[in-house]
Order: sequence, then structure tokens, then C-alpha cells
Amino acid sequence: MTTTTGPPSRTRTMLWGITLRCARCGSGHLFRRYFVMRAECPRCGLHFEREQGYWTGSLACNMIATGGLFAIIFVAVLVLTLPDIPVIPVLAVTLPIMAFGPIVFYPFSKTIWVAIDRAYLQRLDPNERFDERL
Repeated sequence: MTTTTGPPSRTRTMLWGITLRCARCGSGHLFRRYFVMRAECPRCGLHFEREQGYWTGSLACNMIATGGLFAIIFVAVLVLTLPDIPVIPVLAVTLPIMAFGPIVFYPFSKTIWVAIDRAYLQRLDPNERFDERL
């Protein structure tokens, strides 16, 4: 029996994005390799890159997450070590965050961007149907 329901909630869509899942159906396996995302969801067929320059939002997500983590850790270390700030240990902690953070967060930034686009930016196609079996 096929039943149609509305689209997933914004919260659910964002949780799927954070956990590397499709923003429409919640399916995983969206990446062939760490840096290579499939063109479409293998389960529901959602095409990810809708237009040229689409992944600019993913780049912004990556920069915000990495910069935010750096800022939080940097300020926390400064507050905890005032007035004698150990420069070398602070650099030893913060430089790897800025060097490797974007690499580690790369796949997450892509799926989070698709989720943001689906949940907040994209108008829902009135002809699109949602199937609970997806």
C-alpha cells in the first residue's frame, strides 16, 4: 500500500544532512569516496548539484564550521591561560584545526548544504510526491 505524506520536517532534514544522509529520503551511501559525492541519491534519485556554483554554499558551511571551532577553542585557551599565554602549545592545538578541519568536515558540509537547501531555500515542487516506503 502506497501512502503519500508531506515532506520531512526541517529538523529531520537537517539531522539527515548532519549524518551524511539524503535530505529527501534519509538514505545513506551518498559518497563513492571521501571526496566524491554521487550525482544523485541511489534510493530516491534526488539530483544534488542543481546548477553551476551550487556547492558555494557547501564551501560557506565548511568555512563557518571550521572557523567557529577554531574561534571557540582559541578563545577558551586564551581565557584559561591568561595572563601567561603559552604561544607554542596554543599554535600546536589551533593550527591543525585550521589545516585539517576543512578536510575532515568536507563530506558533512556537502550533505548539510543539501539539507539547508531542501529545508529552507528550495521551493517544494507541487508535483513531487513523498512515499513512506522511500
